[in-house]
Amino acid sequence: MNHEPIDPRIYDLYDEYCHGPMTRREFLDRAAAVAVVGGAGLAMAQALLPAYAQAQTISFTDKRIKARYVDYDSPGGTSGKMRGYLVLPVGDGPFPAVIVIHENRGLNPHIEDVARRAAVEGFLALAPDGLAPVGGYPGNDDDGKAMQASLDKQKLFTDLLNGAKWLKAHKLCNGKLGATGFCYGGGVVNALAVALGPDLNAGAPFYGAAPKGEDVARIKASLLIHYAEDDPRINGMRPGYEAALKANGVAYEMHTYPGTRHGFHNNSTPRYDAAQAQLAWERTVAFFKQNLG
Repeated sequence: MNHEPIDPRIYDLYDEYCHGPMTRREFLDRAAAVAVVGGAGLAMAQALLPAYAQAQTISFTDKRIKARYVDYDSPGGTSGKMRGYLVLPVGDGPFPAVIVIHENRGLNPHIEDVARRAAVEGFLALAPDGLAPVGGYPGNDDDGKAMQASLDKQKLFTDLLNGAKWLKAHKLCNGKLGATGFCYGGGVVNALAVALGPDLNAGAPFYGAAPKGEDVARIKASLLIHYAEDDPRINGMRPGYEAALKANGVAYEMHTYPGTRHGFHNNSTPRYDAAQAQLAWERTVAFFKQNLG
C-alpha cells in the first residue's frame, strides 16, 4: 500500500490508540488538533486506520490452499470452547504446523491473510480467535480491542495455548509445531515458548513482549525474534531477554529492521514497510522450514 508521509506525532498517537483504552473518536479528535506541515492531522490519522480489503495478498479461494473455521475444546479458557481459522496446503500431508497469533483485537482479516500466506508455503496453519468465546471478532478493530481488553488475560492465553496443542495433535500435522504472532501475538509466542517447552519447535515473534527472565530457562524452541527500529516499549525489554536467552543456552536470532515502527509487517496500514516486511517474512518462512521439516 502506498501512502503519503505521516507526521511522527500522529504515529505516536496511533500507537497509543492501538495499545490503550483510547477510542477511535478520541484518536481522530486528538490528531485533528495536531498542527502538521504538509497536511492535516485528521487526514493522516484516518490514513492510519486499517484497510483490510486492499491489503489481502492471498485469496481465501486460492487453489493452493483449503481454508475453513474449526471449533475445538479449550479447558480452562474463557468458556471451554474455542474457534479458529484453519488453512491447509493442497496435498495429502502430513505438514509442519504453524499457529498464527493475532494482535490485541481478535482474529481480523489481516491475520487470516497471514495464515493463508503460511499455508501457501506448505504449513498447516491455525489462527485462533481469542474472542470466539464471547462472540468472535466483531468485524471492526475498535470493538475487538475493547472485547479483548475485557477478557481475563490468563484464560485468553489458555485458549491460545490450547489452540497450539490442538494444532500439534492434528492428524495432518507432522508432529512439528511453530508459532508466529504480532504485537500482543508476538508476546504470546514468547509465552508459548515458555509454556510448551519442548512441544514448541520454533517461534518467530514480531515486536512482542518478552517473558520474565526467570521463565526463559523453560524455553526449548529455536527463536527468530523480529524488532522494529522505533519501538521503545518493546525494545526496552530486549537487553534483558537476550541476556536470559544466552544464559540458558537457547538457540535464537534477533533482527532489527531499519526505519521501521511497531506494526511494520501489517500491510493494512501505513506503518507497513514493504521491503522490511518481506525480508522478515522470508526469514520466518526459511526458519520454519529449517526447524519444522
